[in-house]
Amino acid sequence: MPGQTTPPDREPPAFQRIAAELRAQILDGTLPPGSKVPSETVLRERHGVSKMTARNALVSLRDQGLLESHHGRGFFVRDFQPIRRNATKRLSKELWGSGKSMWSVEAHNRDLVPVNEEPEACRPPEWIAKLMELAEGDQVCKRDRIYRVDDVPVMTAVSYLPLAIVQDSPVMQVDVGSGGIYARLAELGHEPKRFREELKARMPSPEEAEALGMGAGTPVMHIVRTAADADGRIVEINDMVLDASRFVMEYDFTD
Repeated sequence: MPGQTTPPDREPPAFQRIAAELRAQILDGTLPPGSKVPSETVLRERHGVSKMTARNALVSLRDQGLLESHHGRGFFVRDFQPIRRNATKRLSKELWGSGKSMWSVEAHNRDLVPVNEEPEACRPPEWIAKLMELAEGDQVCKRDRIYRVDDVPVMTAVSYLPLAIVQDSPVMQVDVGSGGIYARLAELGHEPKRFREELKARMPSPEEAEALGMGAGTPVMHIVRTAADADGRIVEINDMVLDASRFVMEYDFTD
C-alpha cells in the first residue's frame, strides 16, 4: 500500500541460530550418533546468551528427533539404528509355520530378545473382552514381555488369548516352542487366518517411558493387532508399544 515500506528481514531468534549450527554439525558428522552435545553452560558462554536460550536450542533439536536427553547426563545425538518391522512378512505362515521366530526378519544381525514374564490366567481388560466377545467371567491367558536389542529395551508387548483355547497347552508356558504362539494355535485347531493392525503415534505414558528407558521428547508407536481363525474367532490380541526412534515400519503389497 502507498506509504508502506517493507520491514528489513529480521534475524531469527538466538536459540534458532544456535540450533541451526548444532543441526549442521549433526548432519555433517561433526557430532556423530551417540555423542554428547555441548551443554547449556558451554553454549551460554560460547554464544553470549542466557541459560534459557541455550536450553531452548537443545530442546528444539530434541523435539525434532535429532537429540535425546538423559536426566543428569545432558543431551546426546540420537543413535538411530533402525529395526525394520515388516508386518506382512512377519505374520506370514511361511515364517512362523517353518518354526522361525516372527522377529527373525527384523533384527538382522542383532538379536531381538524377549524378556518374558510368567504367563497368567486372568480376567481381561474390558476392551479385550469386548473385542473377543467373551462372556462375563471368561478368562484369558496374558503374556506380558519386553523386547530388547543390544540389551536396550525397544518394545513392550502384551498378548491376550482366550483361556478356553490355550489352557493346559504350551502357550501357558514361558517358552512356547518353535514357531511361537501362532504355531501352537494351529496345533490347537485355531490357526490364525486373518490379521488386522491398528497403528497410531503418540507420546508415551510415564510408565511406558520408564519401561523403555526413553528420553524426553521421543514418541511411541502404539500397535494393536488382532488375529482371527478361519471361523472369524479372535484368538489373540497383541497390544504393543514401540520406541518410535528405533523402528522403521515396512509393508509389502502385491497387485
